[in-house]
Amino acid sequence: MSASLVERLTAQGDGESASNLISQEFLNDIIAQLWPNINVAGSKMTMEIANPMFKTMLPGPLASLHFTKVDLGPVPMTVSKVLATKTDTNGIKLDLNLDWKGKADIELDGHMIPTLVGNQPYPIGAAQVAFINPPVLSLDFTGAANVADFSVINGSVRKVILSIINSIVTLPNRILVNLDVNNDYFQTYLYPLGIIRVTIDKAYGFAEESKGKASRFFSKITRAAPDCYVEVAVGAEVEWKTKVKGNTTHPVWGETHDFVVTDYDQVVRMDVMDQDVGADEEVGLAVLTVREALMAGSKQELGLVRKGVETEGRLSVSTQLFNFGPSGDSFSVQDHQGEGRLCGLATVLVAGAFGITGPRAELKPSVVVKWGQKHHFQTGIQADAPGVDISNPAFNSNFRIPITADLVGGGGAAPFRIALMNGEKEVGGVDVPFAEVMQAPGMTLSNKFDVGGGAMVRASICLRGIGAAST
Repeated sequence: MSASLVERLTAQGDGESASNLISQEFLNDIIAQLWPNINVAGSKMTMEIANPMFKTMLPGPLASLHFTKVDLGPVPMTVSKVLATKTDTNGIKLDLNLDWKGKADIELDGHMIPTLVGNQPYPIGAAQVAFINPPVLSLDFTGAANVADFSVINGSVRKVILSIINSIVTLPNRILVNLDVNNDYFQTYLYPLGIIRVTIDKAYGFAEESKGKASRFFSKITRAAPDCYVEVAVGAEVEWKTKVKGNTTHPVWGETHDFVVTDYDQVVRMDVMDQDVGADEEVGLAVLTVREALMAGSKQELGLVRKGVETEGRLSVSTQLFNFGPSGDSFSVQDHQGEGRLCGLATVLVAGAFGITGPRAELKPSVVVKWGQKHHFQTGIQADAPGVDISNPAFNSNFRIPITADLVGGGGAAPFRIALMNGEKEVGGVDVPFAEVMQAPGMTLSNKFDVGGGAMVRASICLRGIGAAST
């Protein structure tokens, strides 16, 4: 990325300063120009991904629900409150608000659901787009589809759509847009910051009003208290649940889990739930950002909010932030051992493959990355098409492997396996010893790995340990 553009976008300023307005104007201009292409790509992606998920995730007759048309309409998204900062690789990191009051034309169909009809190049090598936190999604069905405004259908559709959005474009997931064919993926990728260790200690201060209707009915007879557990989520990371503490309004857990964090403004969401007859009921929600956790210190008493109203309930939590760094000392530290705890992270980047031979029509290359028995990843499978160099395909894929003490203890860590595939058949591969990556400069090994048969895979393996963060 040109130095002049970096300087222009990252010029210091606050609020509605000239530099911020220039950055905001610049980005909105790019979005407006690209919106027709974004519309086509976004609509195609929504139908290809959402329809199979509707089939597997929606209950009963709702499983027949599917999109028959998705048109995002002529109104582009806009950005505001832009904050631009430089990255270590001379790139730009943008924090901003994204707003869209679109006029989309969307059709939904299903056997028991009526049809819904809704109302010059810049000097940038690549762009990565992501929501820092899961977006808030509001749906308003109109016309014959008013039936979809029923809470069950609305909630189910919204859940599926949010699941799709989070899996694609909520941190740590990102959409990469290559604007320059010569862009180096290894220089573009932004690595995670570290981990936040969350310990759910206890909850208190809530009583009968927090319970579900069925539970309240039975408690009048049995005087039973709620059966509580806590759901914890950070961005699109895998959600974690504590154990259920039965029949108490003062549950104590003392359970710990680590989450990888990519931005200090990511929210740690903690839902205290009551395991109920039929469907579980929310007792209350507590949230804090990674930045707030770092500034506040270890132990905190968080207020619980239920259905938008603050309650007298409290959740006691302990948090600790660890930064990633090029040191393996944490791999053997006892504090980082145990269920739910991480001692580091391995990140494998796969840029592309080179020198694949064979008839073009028969080539369906992809790359598989394995580490030990638990971790297995695969890039997308490429196919011969106009504009695709099927003998030298680009993948630009990343895989994160959480490192736990049991996987690296005693110096017996498994090697990383990088295999080139053609369809379901492995055509060649290479084993990269864990120790070789540990000994590489900065614990990062980047290379064109020879996988046999004259083919090579350009990949980077980065190991990171953890160390306590400081304010």
